Amino acid sequence: MAPIAVGDVIPDGILSYLDEENKPQTVSIHSLAAGKKVIIFGVPGAFTPTCSLKHVPGFIERAEELKAKGVDEVICISVNDPFVMHAWAKNYPENKHVKFLADGSAKYTHALGLELDLTERGLGTRSRRFALLVEDLKVKVANVESGGEFTVSGAEEIIKAL
Repeated sequence: MAPIAVGDVIPDGILSYLDEENKPQTVSIHSLAAGKKVIIFGVPGAFTPTCSLKHVPGFIERAEELKAKGVDEVICISVNDPFVMHAWAKNYPENKHVKFLADGSAKYTHALGLELDLTERGLGTRSRRFALLVEDLKVKVANVESGGEFTVSGAEEIIKAL
């Protein structure tokens, strides 16, 4: 499947999270993004070095600036279960705006065409590192990394595009 690209409408998909009572819940991406300007960024895995030390912190640190530029939602997706994503989010107590959503079976990542097979490294199917700027379900910016790079999918690059 070809990766999601500028001009495409994002597919709908169901992602999961834990509510305030630590009970698993699901949410549709379209319910979060329809009629809004959102950033959806994907990382290969929770608690991994680049994801934890650079990618996620960049979006948390620049969240107010993104909101000031009209962004309604900032969504982090990883191929992990909602329990892992919840635990990971707790590592960022300063976070007030980034939603951590789980794509445990990589179904949504596959629908985006952004899966990464890391089976040889013992990691199974993961997500390529990416950041999408989406307006009313239509992709306006698609910054997708190749390999293990972190050059185009950070918050600074999205801010430049706004």
